[in-house]
Amino acid sequence: MRPRPAAGVGLGLLLISGLTFATSGTFARSLIDAGWSAEAAVIARVGIAALVLAVPALLSLRGKVAVLRRNLVSVGVFGILGVATAQACFFNAVRYLPVGVALLLEYLGVILVVAWMWLAHGQRPRRLTVAGSVVAVLGLVFVLDLTGATRLDPVGVLWGLGAAVGLAGYFVLAGRIDDDLPSVAMASGGMAVGAVVLGLLGVTGVLSLDATFGEVTFAGRQTSWLVPIAGLSLIAAVVAYLAGIAGTRILGARLSSFVGLTEVMFAVLIAWLVLDELPTVVQLLGGTLIVGGVALVRLDELRGARPVVAAGGPPAEPVLARGDA
Repeated sequence: MRPRPAAGVGLGLLLISGLTFATSGTFARSLIDAGWSAEAAVIARVGIAALVLAVPALLSLRGKVAVLRRNLVSVGVFGILGVATAQACFFNAVRYLPVGVALLLEYLGVILVVAWMWLAHGQRPRRLTVAGSVVAVLGLVFVLDLTGATRLDPVGVLWGLGAAVGLAGYFVLAGRIDDDLPSVAMASGGMAVGAVVLGLLGVTGVLSLDATFGEVTFAGRQTSWLVPIAGLSLIAAVVAYLAGIAGTRILGARLSSFVGLTEVMFAVLIAWLVLDELPTVVQLLGGTLIVGGVALVRLDELRGARPVVAAGGPPAEPVLARGDA
């Protein structure tokens, strides 16, 4: 088995992933406001990204046909759940809710990851993980600001909860895929599957595939529709998925899902700067609590790390306890 990269590398990759993923709502909003359906925006995003990554993915699979074959089902489920479901539901949520709120609903998937690892794999969360979950949910309540003057559209809330299910699948599957399958192959394959599934549902009339090809309003200015499409596919898909998958494979599903909450903070900041969606003081307090929840889970994972002793040899360097082991 190849040595696992340092936890700091995984953390850095996940922060890059969070930042680039956070741009997706802002890019998508400009397309949706111009008449694009959420599903059409997702297909353009992941379809183009899959094509961009196709050549490096094929090169990475040279001599690894058997590895790809034994992971076909996992890549397919990842594409359906972690790509198509998560993104289509999130983009639909953005139609009704501010970008930051839609993302926070989606990140309830973090709690679903903890529950899944407990119920399906017997990994009962330790006290700090439970505390981190409670703090993160409390932060979510503040960000939603349910007692404030603003009322959230229930349709958007339901779409956001659907995105939470897809996000949980993304983290669980990304953390459990065979280490021998290159991350670029998993990202390209998953996005290709997601684009094909949504495309078939659109062709058969199950989903609406509306798109316009004129100018759109982005960052308060009129620009070509190609600008947000390029941002969605290259920044919010190629970079985001590659970094996210690689980071999750280092840190595991549970910790990665909590670190991914930083995407919400990045998204709120970007939406504020680009869309003038300014969060309230209560929502900022909620964001602080969410980051605190991430810190508690991170501390718990570090406390759970144990040195691995090779048979007949000295203790190896301590490794981070994987959330998907």
